[in-house]
Amino acid sequence: MLAQRKEDYGYYDYEEPLYEEVKEEPKHKIKKTPASVSRTRLDTQLRSRCQMLFIVVAVLAMTVTVRSGISASRGYALVAVQQQAQQVEQENERLRIEIARLKAPQRIRSIAAKELGMEVPNKMYFSHER
Repeated sequence: MLAQRKEDYGYYDYEEPLYEEVKEEPKHKIKKTPASVSRTRLDTQLRSRCQMLFIVVAVLAMTVTVRSGISASRGYALVAVQQQAQQVEQENERLRIEIARLKAPQRIRSIAAKELGMEVPNKMYFSHER
């Protein structure tokens, strides 16, 4: 046999118990060893760093969302202004055509003849003074 069995022989004493009862301390009064203190410190530092990282990521995500919303609203405003400029250009072209129609010599002759009773003379004579 490779391993030797270790036997623990206890002496029975009628006055003293063989095994002492272990009193459990309340959990809130557990004494911390230096290793558990440093581990707790590491856990709280890690937790606080994770919380800060989460907050930073959340703030960055909100910033990106707000900026994209602002750029989308500016895009809609730009489209509206472009449509308004196109309507103004169409109205300007319509007015130019109307001005050209109103300035036409045939229209002016017809108004002069019908409304004002004017006529174009048959023969025109020009005189020169020297």
